[in-house]
Amino acid sequence: MDVISAALMALGAAFVLLAGVGLHRFDDVFARMHAAGKASTLGLLLILLGAALRMSELGNVLKLGLVAVLAIITIPAGVHLIARAAWRAGTELAPATAFDEASQRRFDEF
Repeated sequence: MDVISAALMALGAAFVLLAGVGLHRFDDVFARMHAAGKASTLGLLLILLGAALRMSELGNVLKLGLVAVLAIITIPAGVHLIARAAWRAGTELAPATAFDEASQRRFDEF
């Protein structure tokens, strides 16, 4: 069980690292928000699952489960609000963006 737990936590740490790399490497705020919302949430959930496997008391496992549920609820909502505020503020899109679904506007730069 310790090997599975360690593997889950290492995989979760890798996803969190990839989220950090995505925040650094992606072109615009919307792609960065995607990396921050998806990869970091999955990484956190894997780390929590690995930690829950190591816990011996049910109360501690339930606390980690509560953290996981709250993370699933709040992280995507927060990322959505930040991205929506950036879009409403007129933040520029990346040059590779071909279509803005929010405004139904096509970019013919290609």
